[in-house]
Amino acid sequence: MRVSPCRAGWVCSAIGLLAACAGHRVPPPSTDIDETGFRDAVRILASDEFEGRKPGTAGEEKTVAYLVAQFKKLGLKPGNGESYLQPVPMVEILAGSDATLTVSGRGRVKSLAYARDMVIWTKRVVPESSLAQSELVFVGYGIVAPEYEWNDYAQTDVRGKTVVVLINDPGYGSKDPRVFRGNAQTYYGRWTYKVEEAARHGAAGVLLIHDPGAAGYGWNVVVNGRTGAQLDRATPDDNAGRAAIEGWVSADAARAIFGQAGLDYAAITSAAARPGFKPMALGLKVDAMVHDTLRRFTSANVIALLPGARRKNEYIIYGAHWDHLGRQSAEAGGAILNGAVDNASGVAGLLMLAQSFRRTQPVVDRSIVFIAYTGEEGGLLGSAYYVDNPVFPLRQTVAALNLDALHIGGPTRDFMVIGFGNSELEDYVRDVAVLEGKEVHPDSNPELGLYYRSAQFSFAKAGIPALYAKGGTDDSARGPAWGQAQVDDFTLHRYHQASDKYSPDWDVRGTLDDLRLYYEVGNRLARTRRFPRWFPNSEFRGSQHRAPQSPGAEPPTD
Repeated sequence: MRVSPCRAGWVCSAIGLLAACAGHRVPPPSTDIDETGFRDAVRILASDEFEGRKPGTAGEEKTVAYLVAQFKKLGLKPGNGESYLQPVPMVEILAGSDATLTVSGRGRVKSLAYARDMVIWTKRVVPESSLAQSELVFVGYGIVAPEYEWNDYAQTDVRGKTVVVLINDPGYGSKDPRVFRGNAQTYYGRWTYKVEEAARHGAAGVLLIHDPGAAGYGWNVVVNGRTGAQLDRATPDDNAGRAAIEGWVSADAARAIFGQAGLDYAAITSAAARPGFKPMALGLKVDAMVHDTLRRFTSANVIALLPGARRKNEYIIYGAHWDHLGRQSAEAGGAILNGAVDNASGVAGLLMLAQSFRRTQPVVDRSIVFIAYTGEEGGLLGSAYYVDNPVFPLRQTVAALNLDALHIGGPTRDFMVIGFGNSELEDYVRDVAVLEGKEVHPDSNPELGLYYRSAQFSFAKAGIPALYAKGGTDDSARGPAWGQAQVDDFTLHRYHQASDKYSPDWDVRGTLDDLRLYYEVGNRLARTRRFPRWFPNSEFRGSQHRAPQSPGAEPPTD
């Protein structure tokens, strides 16, 4: 058959084009972290339109819808069966600003002003809760820790009484490295532990003494976070086992209470940090009352799945809490708390990591799960609910990597591991950091106990190695002193305050470096057969949901 010159030319051109395409294949999409996408996500999530992203509000509806749309756009599968949502039952308890607290005794009666001197509430799901002539007992740090040979409740019956408790733990208070873990806070130093321990001893009330250094934040953060509606997970007993009244008193109010009792505040609190301290009755009584407005609702964790290629029944979790505090209470000014750094930055980072892994070729061996948790600001509610009701088996969960309040700024010479010294995940971090020319350092403020205050802690308690890390303080251009000053400035002037806003002027070069490092840690975890382990001296080593393993072995799969 004779081919026309025109057709012959077309065939030759087509063959030439195919040859050219074969020799110059289009490269796959970049797996590098997308700066524009990161900035857009932070700007949207931290905008006034999202109203501070408080669970149970219109801000939650917008946030959840946005996250679902983004995961769908990335081509990730729903993480909870056919849904991207895991319902989390919650209850909202709004204590009225008419809350009262009065201390009487030694010939005086002193009323503490709400939001100025004290903030009180109840976790009991009841329309009102009160204390009537409840005896005040100072129990030091309110800790029972057999491994440290410490019991602040020894030989003391506090049933029906109100305990006054110091925040942090005796290591911080004494500055003695031989006491607890010295300046590094343990979980016993967390206020959440202290109110739970008081309830276990039958206390009717718990008053925490606020100290900015020991707590790591100012009184304004207490007012912003603890006035207005408080959230908790809905429980069958409606928290009947909690104390009737919980709350904070300011440092000045605490000194006045001790003065009313005829005691030297500095001397007594100093003694509480030394072995041998005994609880002491203050000779005072407290009356308190809160009136509550109650609301039950269902919030949501947002979960997306990238199935693995060869070991799809083993899971690496990347997580970040999507929630913030909504609006300030009327007592605090009523402004929107946008939470740009805390934690729109972490959620934006989560989305960019999801995008990078979706573009990764070949597909990693293990499945990667991306979870945006609800209710972190209410006490790690969403992450704790997931661990108690896991969508993917905990025994087959390799690790949980958390993104919270990312480092916003220029490149650093160091990468900071919060909760340093816990698991082999730090070896992965160190190996990747070396390639980037970075050193790995412990948290620069161990006294704040940050590891216990973010979502990965829920997984650590369940025995899942969990990582919380980000850029350190050694700024590449200005050095460590300047970098630490930026951290301190954020804590003092923006943490849980209306000033935590996004700005196009943000320097995110260091942020992107950190996300690249987090990507590579997960990438390596997803291509190995090993499960990371807790270090022998980790406090979480004894709690394991996974079957015992020999080095390098895999646990059973589905």
